[in-house]
Amino acid sequence: MFQAFYGEAKDWHTAGWREMAAFSSCVLRPLEWAGLLMEIREDGPGKHVCHVFKTPLWRSALKLDTDNMLRPIAVQ
Repeated sequence: MFQAFYGEAKDWHTAGWREMAAFSSCVLRPLEWAGLLMEIREDGPGKHVCHVFKTPLWRSALKLDTDNMLRPIAVQ
């Protein structure tokens, strides 16, 4: 999600980690706590992928001009 708004995602092991941490702490976490987003992590050997999805509460409570900025992905 960071990439959709701010361009190329930063590496957690470089100077860009602060931007990623701030986005996660100040944007994603509060929306998740409010029940508007859901996060699914894929952790494995050398693999740390995080998917963020809008919940049904988001769609019933919010109608934003930016809702169409991100294309839905198929979850298998």
